[in-house]
Amino acid sequence: MISFRGGFCGGLVIALCAGLYLIWLGQPERQVRRRTENFFHAIEHKNWDAAADFVAADYRDQWGDDRVRVLERLREGFRYVRGLRIIASNPSVHVQSPCAVWSSKIKLYSSDDDVMDVLDQRVNSLPSPFELEWHHLSGKPWDWKLTRVSNPAFEIPAD
Repeated sequence: MISFRGGFCGGLVIALCAGLYLIWLGQPERQVRRRTENFFHAIEHKNWDAAADFVAADYRDQWGDDRVRVLERLREGFRYVRGLRIIASNPSVHVQSPCAVWSSKIKLYSSDDDVMDVLDQRVNSLPSPFELEWHHLSGKPWDWKLTRVSNPAFEIPAD
């Protein structure tokens, strides 16, 4: 039989462990990594509504795209890509509150060989990493929005 004192101490230990886990889970670096992974997952599954939820209203990038245009480009660019996978190699996150920059070389894969040739030429061969800039919008640990993407070697042809 468990005494009141034993039950109280056990409950206190469980609450303490849960609190420490939530603190660990809420660290900005971990949150930015998860947001980036979930953003890529939404793109891979062509879930454009979910992808749009990650992009901030004030998004601007080096190619002159705003939020609406970057979402259009994502839809257009991946419309015919079957079996899309986005692989980031050794990503790093640099946090300087309220901003964070996720950086990594990105490889795109498709189940279509013809599309893979284009992806290898345009994206997979880039020498420099992509940088995704995230902004923390509120006191909620998960409230990060993508505000900028850049890669000096990646060129997008003019419309």
